Amino acid sequence: MSNGRLEALRRFLDHVHRTFALQFGFLLWDGSVVPADWSRDDLCVRIADEGAVAGLVRRPNVQTLANLWASARLDIVNGTIFDLVERRPAVRTRDMRKMLSKSLILGTAAKYLFVPRGGPWPLDEVGEERQSDGSAAENKKNISYHYDVSNAFYELWLDPEMVYTCSYFTKWDNDLAQSQIDKLEMCCRKLRLKPGETVLDMGCGWGAFSIYAAQHYGVKAYGVTLSEQQVAYANEKIKRLGLEDRVKIELRDYATVEGVYDKVAAIGMLEHVGIDNFPTYFRTAHRSLRPGGLFLHHAITRPGKSHQARKRQKRPEFAALTKYIFPGGELDYIGRTVTNLERFGFEIHDVEGWREHYQRTCRHWHDRLLTNMDAANREVGSVKARIWLMYLAACSISFERNSVGLYQTLSSKRIKGATGLPPTRADLYR
Repeated sequence: MSNGRLEALRRFLDHVHRTFALQFGFLLWDGSVVPADWSRDDLCVRIADEGAVAGLVRRPNVQTLANLWASARLDIVNGTIFDLVERRPAVRTRDMRKMLSKSLILGTAAKYLFVPRGGPWPLDEVGEERQSDGSAAENKKNISYHYDVSNAFYELWLDPEMVYTCSYFTKWDNDLAQSQIDKLEMCCRKLRLKPGETVLDMGCGWGAFSIYAAQHYGVKAYGVTLSEQQVAYANEKIKRLGLEDRVKIELRDYATVEGVYDKVAAIGMLEHVGIDNFPTYFRTAHRSLRPGGLFLHHAITRPGKSHQARKRQKRPEFAALTKYIFPGGELDYIGRTVTNLERFGFEIHDVEGWREHYQRTCRHWHDRLLTNMDAANREVGSVKARIWLMYLAACSISFERNSVGLYQTLSSKRIKGATGLPPTRADLYR
């Protein structure tokens, strides 16, 4: 019976290959290749066992695919996710089923419908996807899930400064280290930092921006994060560089920060907040700024025209991303960001799109992690390493396809009269 199931799958995959003129093959658990004349040294999708097929037959969704990928029961041989995407058929997904033989689909599915799905299914234990309620405890839980994985793991694929947000390419062929330094520099220039000024770094990560601003612009920076490992890493670096009198990093929820600062930066933090908590985010930035002070808001967005964005819905792949990678997260769209900035007392001066910069940043991260997969497996286990690899690839592809974007928005706490800003942007590119 097992041989009959295997033969049925071969016939179905061969039909799929011919119908869509696929430029990759399939490698099955018995060592056979579909189509039969496909080279084993060329790009293949590997299916590790018949339980994987059974799982897809019973639940053909993103969650099943994510589980199979995480456990390496579904894999890519002789290439990467990017190679597979590059060779995808030139047919819209919704049209694919119409082109396939319904009898062959049903006949193959019937043979696997009651086959045990086997295991492991490592992501089944992850809780249901939902937005954060905005509480400090919930925020800490969500941040710790993503960032307290392992500092050593992130060191394998981030740049030397440990910047985990979109880099800035002054030349498209710059490497990751240079583009992240250029990004930190551009953030400082946009904020027009001056020696002696105070800066609040909301969601400071491993402290790269605060440290750079103190070193190169002479400011006093205060950063907050809810990741214990980030705090430990940042404070060790601050001590090593002798910056204790100019940089302070604390384990603290952003909404509880106190004091008034000359400048506020939130670089890649809004994604964690959740739509219901956007007002808290903007109010916190506003009350933390002196009148006329500058606020640099940097966040991933999704297209505002999409039905999902306006109805607060998530596409299945994005729901999987927030469930398995960024629990509690949500993306804004730039129109709502701008509206909220004005609603909560800011004057907007500049909105700049960095989508293509983030596409390249994520590709660098993916390639560096892929190069260091053996070390990553040892550090966090193969499931975590594979899920992060898929997430970085998916992000790069999404930015490349323009289904998500990235904007830096510069605004000031609204005042009457002159802002004191230069008349042009020339100072940013000196």
